[in-house]
Amino acid sequence: MRANKILFWILAVFLLLADGLYIFWMLSDEQFLASNHGSIDWVGAVAIGLSALLSAFIAFYIGISERSQGGVLPEDRLDANIDDGEAEQGFFSPWSWWPVMLGVSAALVFLGIAVGFWISMIGLAIVVISLVGWQYEYYRGYHSH
Repeated sequence: MRANKILFWILAVFLLLADGLYIFWMLSDEQFLASNHGSIDWVGAVAIGLSALLSAFIAFYIGISERSQGGVLPEDRLDANIDDGEAEQGFFSPWSWWPVMLGVSAALVFLGIAVGFWISMIGLAIVVISLVGWQYEYYRGYHSH
């Protein structure tokens, strides 16, 4: 995590410098300023500046996460084996169809936003059914507790 944090801080500083250079270049280019009625391209400057801010946010989050874990991750140690970083990522239902149904219903919701609002209502009803079904999958049937 330390290497990732350093890389994101370097990226944030680079993008901040690139943003300053971009603004300076636009202000010093007389032909560009003449063709754009004396204004510079603020969309590009804001986009590069926000990219620098996003990189700084990610670096800050990684630094906070590293500090809260209180130790060095196996990925950061030179003497670590591959098995050291292998941890349980969570429990996932191996033969569950509920995530597929949830994805299709979410697609219906977004299709309804684009095409017709009534399709979103049908999609939202199926989203609720899918979430309840996925949550209570292990309370009924073959895999019940």
